[in-house]
Amino acid sequence: MTPALHVDNLVKRYGEKTAVDGVSFTLAPGEFFGFLGPNGAGKTTTINCVVGVTKITSGAIRVFGHDVVTDYRAARTQIGLSPQDFNIDPFVSTAKLLDYVGGYYGVRAPERKERITRLLLDFEMMPYKDQPFRTLSGGQKRRVSLARALVHQPDLIILDEPTAGVDVELRRDLWGWLKELNAKGKTILLTSHYLEEVQALCSRIGIIRQGKIAFLGPKDELVRDGKTLEESYLEITARS
Repeated sequence: MTPALHVDNLVKRYGEKTAVDGVSFTLAPGEFFGFLGPNGAGKTTTINCVVGVTKITSGAIRVFGHDVVTDYRAARTQIGLSPQDFNIDPFVSTAKLLDYVGGYYGVRAPERKERITRLLLDFEMMPYKDQPFRTLSGGQKRRVSLARALVHQPDLIILDEPTAGVDVELRRDLWGWLKELNAKGKTILLTSHYLEEVQALCSRIGIIRQGKIAFLGPKDELVRDGKTLEESYLEITARS
């Protein structure tokens, strides 16, 4: 079976600084994977290499068998990214944003309209579809960011801190939506500082520290013998 994502000995350097140092991991289709680490550990740099925002120094990345450098177009159409920061035109409306992104990925107008309507209903954003992005609440912006990642129906969804800054109720709603997506066969890579979120959603976890993989394995290995995920995470990330 072709992996959903295969990262092979990835290295990324910025001048003399090595941000990612020989990172390797593989995601099976339909997996819900937690990618954890302290700030500056290399999580976002790794993600940026996967989606083509950052140039790889060495190593290789394949998305459903497509090399992200030599077969960029095919690889990128398989990925939906919801980034930590809101890199969205603040004056564009939700509906226009989703229409633009769907068009960018080649979704034909009738199908695009149907998908956008479905996403607006699923994420309870229909009443706000014509509002400029800048007027939305923080939670509504998170929903729009996730809907944008899904409009072209990618098979690999990458979520970088998708619930940062939202209230408890909306966080639980987002968990439900993500579980539904995963149940439909979508592969999800999640980064989050909310370890409760990772424990509730992910079956396997990778922890990166100082640019290197410090742990890679089933979630159950981190929560056995009475330990919480937080306790195991802090032990791993504190190692010299």
